[in-house]
Amino acid sequence: MSQLIPIIPLLPLLGFIIIGLFGNKLNKTLAGGIASATVLGAFVASLALFFNIHQNHKAFEYIAFTWIKAGGFQADMGFLIDELSVWMMLVITGIGFLIHIYSTGYMAHDPGFSRFFAYLNLFIFSMLLLVMGNNFLILFIGWEGVGLCSYLLIGFWYKNNEYGKAARKAFIMNRIGDLGLLLGIFLIFTTIGTVNYANLNTLVATATPTTLTVIAILLFVGAMGKSAQIPLYTWLPDAMAGPTPVSALIHAATMVTAGIYMVVRTNVIYTASPFALAFVALIGLATSLFAAIIGLRQNDIKKVLAYSTVSQLGLMFLALGAGAYASAMFHLTTHAFFKALLFLGAGSVIHAMSGEQDIRNMGGLKDKLPQTFRIFLIGTLAIIGFPLLSGFFSKDEILANVFAYSPVLWFFGLVSSVITAFYMLRLLFLTFYGNFRGTEQQAHHLHESPASMTIPLWILAGLSVIGGLLNLPHFIFHESGSWLAHWYQSVIPPLTTNLSASTEWLLMLFTTALILAVLYLNYQWYVQKGSLAKSNDQLKGWEKWAANKFYIDELYDLIFVKPITLLSHFFSRIIDNSIIDGFVNGVGRATLSISDGLRRLQTGNIEFYFFGIVLGIIAIITFSLIL
Repeated sequence: MSQLIPIIPLLPLLGFIIIGLFGNKLNKTLAGGIASATVLGAFVASLALFFNIHQNHKAFEYIAFTWIKAGGFQADMGFLIDELSVWMMLVITGIGFLIHIYSTGYMAHDPGFSRFFAYLNLFIFSMLLLVMGNNFLILFIGWEGVGLCSYLLIGFWYKNNEYGKAARKAFIMNRIGDLGLLLGIFLIFTTIGTVNYANLNTLVATATPTTLTVIAILLFVGAMGKSAQIPLYTWLPDAMAGPTPVSALIHAATMVTAGIYMVVRTNVIYTASPFALAFVALIGLATSLFAAIIGLRQNDIKKVLAYSTVSQLGLMFLALGAGAYASAMFHLTTHAFFKALLFLGAGSVIHAMSGEQDIRNMGGLKDKLPQTFRIFLIGTLAIIGFPLLSGFFSKDEILANVFAYSPVLWFFGLVSSVITAFYMLRLLFLTFYGNFRGTEQQAHHLHESPASMTIPLWILAGLSVIGGLLNLPHFIFHESGSWLAHWYQSVIPPLTTNLSASTEWLLMLFTTALILAVLYLNYQWYVQKGSLAKSNDQLKGWEKWAANKFYIDELYDLIFVKPITLLSHFFSRIIDNSIIDGFVNGVGRATLSISDGLRRLQTGNIEFYFFGIVLGIIAIITFSLIL
C-alpha cells in the first residue's frame, strides 16, 4: 500500500508536465481529460490509503530519498500519511477533480485552455506536497508552490493590467507571511536540530515556554498570510481577478486551508502555549467579524463570496484558538463543500450573464436558471447554518466549543455568524428574486450551463446537504456521532472543556432561532418589499466605510506602498544613478582619457620611438648614478 504514496503527488505533476510541454499540440478535450484523469487517479489512490488507515489504525511514513545531509542534520524527501494528511488529500483531490471537470466547460472557449489546466495540476501537486510531507522543509516547498500557482492563476488573463496587479499583490503579501513561517522553522531547527514532525514532542519537552510561544506566533504569521487573516487578508478579495474555477480552488480546497492545516499539524506547540492560542483566537475572531461587516455592502457576487471565505477562515482560527482542532477541521471540510459549490454556482451565473458580476444588475434569475438557483440556494443555506445542512453542524460545534472557552468570544463569533447570514441571503435574493435588472442582450443570452458544469455542482450540493453526518453532535447522538472527532483522536488532543447537554441544546436552539429570524427579515425586505441594493452615492456612515472596505487598501498604500516607492526612487536616482553609476562611469571616463593620451604617443614614427628609447636609457643611467 505504501507504494501508492509517491504516485499521488506525481500524477498531477505528470499532468502538468505533459500539458505544459505539449498543450499547444493537444486538443482541448484531450488536455482537459489528461488534467482531470491525473487528479482523479490521485483521489482514488488517496481513498485506498484512507480505507487502509481506517481499517488498520496505522499511519504510513514513506522515505523516497535523503535530500539534505550535512553534519548531524538530515532532511529526507519523505511523506507522512496519517489521519490528518489523508483527510486533507481527499479534500484536495476530490474537490480539485470536480473543479477540473467544471473547468472543461467554463474555460471551453478560452484560448489559454491548456495553460490553465497545466497551472491547475501544478497547484494540486503543490498542495499535496504541502500536506503529505513529513517535515517542515517539504511543507515549505509546497507552501511556496501554491503561492507561485496562485500568482499564475490569479493573473491568468495577464493582458489585463488590473489582474496582473492583483496577482502581484497576492504574491507579495504572502511573502510577508512566509517570512514568519521561515523564521519559525529556523527557530525549531536551532532548538532541536531537526525539522521533522516526529520530533515536535521533543521540542515541547526541551524548549522554554517563551521559545515555544515565539515559534507558535511565527508559524501563525505564515498562516495569517496564506489563510488571509488580519492584517494580511487584503490579497484574497482581489484574487477574484482570476477565472471563477480558480476562486473555487483557492477559496475552498487548497491555498487558504494551508494555514489551518499547518496549525493543526503543529498542535502540540500551540497546546503548550496558552498565550499563542489566545492570540490565534483573537486574530481569528477579529478577522471573522471585520470581513463579515465588509461583506454586508459588497455588490460583486465573487467579492461577497471572497469576504465570506475570509470570515469563515477567521471562524476556523477562532476554533483553533479555543483548542477545538477537530471542530476546525470539520468546518474546513464542510466549508470546502459549500464554498466550492457557491463559487462554481456564481461562475454559472456569470457565464449566463455574459460576464456580469454586479448583483445590482441581476435579479429574477430563479425562473431563468432553475438548476443554478437550486444549487445556489443549497450552498447559501449551508453556509448560514440552516438546520440539518452541513454548515449547521460544523458552525454550531465551533460556537459551542468557543462558548466553553470564553463566552465573550462566543458572543462576537455569534454576531459574525448572524452577519454572514444577512449578506449571504441578501446575495441570494438580489440575484435570483425580483425583476431582471440586466440588459436585453443579457436576457437573450441567459441559459443554463452545460452538463460538464452542472454535474459537479450537484455533487457538491449533495455533499453540502449530508456533510454534517461526518460529525454529528455528541450530546445528541453520543458514541454514534462525532465520527470525524474519533477519526482524528490519534493526531489531535481531546478538548479540555466540555458543556452539559442542556447548555449545548440551548446554544443550538438560540443560534437556529437567530438564523431563521434573519432569513425571515431578508425575505421580507428583498422579496416581499422588493428592496434593492443602494447605489454607492446613497451610502452613508458605516455603509460607505464597509462598501469601501474600511479604506484598508488605501491605508496600506499610504503607510507602506508610497514610502517604499519614494525610498526606492531615492535609491534609484540618488544612490544608484548619481553615486554608484557616477563612480563607475567616472572610472570609465578616466580610463578613456588616460588611454586616449597614451594612444597619442603611438605616432608610428620610428625616429620618435628611437628618440624615446635613448631618453629612457639616459634616465635610467642618471637615476643609477644618483642612487
